Amino acid sequence: MWTEIDAHISQVTGEKFCSSQRRSVGGGCINQGYAVFDGKRTYFVKLNQASQAAMFEAEALGLQQMFDTNTIRVPKPICWGTAGNSCYLVLEWLEIGSGNTKSWEEMGRNLAAMHKASSQKGFGWEINNTIGSTPQINTWTSDWAEFYAKHRLGYQFQLARRRGGRFAQAEELLVAIPELLEGHNPQPALVHGDLWGGNAGFTVQGEPVIFDPATYFGDREVDIAMTELFGGFPAAFYRGYNEIFPLDEGYEERKTLYNLYHIVNHFNLFGGGYESQANSAIARILR
Repeated sequence: MWTEIDAHISQVTGEKFCSSQRRSVGGGCINQGYAVFDGKRTYFVKLNQASQAAMFEAEALGLQQMFDTNTIRVPKPICWGTAGNSCYLVLEWLEIGSGNTKSWEEMGRNLAAMHKASSQKGFGWEINNTIGSTPQINTWTSDWAEFYAKHRLGYQFQLARRRGGRFAQAEELLVAIPELLEGHNPQPALVHGDLWGGNAGFTVQGEPVIFDPATYFGDREVDIAMTELFGGFPAAFYRGYNEIFPLDEGYEERKTLYNLYHIVNHFNLFGGGYESQANSAIARILR
């Protein structure tokens, strides 16, 4: 397997690569991650079962689209494919350090710049991808409320019911989404899609970087809302963001609706207390 991966890296970079060292590093909760080194260059390699090849392809395409905006640093995708029973994704290696107030402000500004990248096709993306290991449906839709109700919350609730989840007010909420979002007409924005603290960091030089995306074109507020879901980013991040692209009025009311997508997805991935957390959020939204 490693011989095939080395050969693919050599082919796409035009420089002979033969990994002499490989060490296990964090690859997220669903993948294996490795730093591979040939004495001169290091790459980050994610591995999973061959059946997950489409997931890596979508991640690579999302990273490339974000990279091409020339706004916020992401690991550049090098190559991806299958080797034997495994699939792999090779990314630029970024040495991660820590951030300070200045670098958090820069992250906010850079993300705001990325969010200005839009699409004439509406809300969605070229292909379906994943949020964690859950399928994420990205069928192009012109209306944001319809897209969010059908392809985000509606789909997650379908999966949750199959898992035995009980969400008594789910249908009521889905019907109410057009009213809840009435008067809010966002432009389709290129979003990371899974922007919590574990998917953001800084290089050792202090440059902001985001990774492990679930890319699509959506309301930019979905990214900002998720940064608040698990403890929140520092105030400097939001200060930097609003300096470049101020949030629209009503964001504070919409963020609970947007974060519900991730809470229900966490129920689908992990079960447990996320069911009650989701039901509490639904009740607050419908109050």
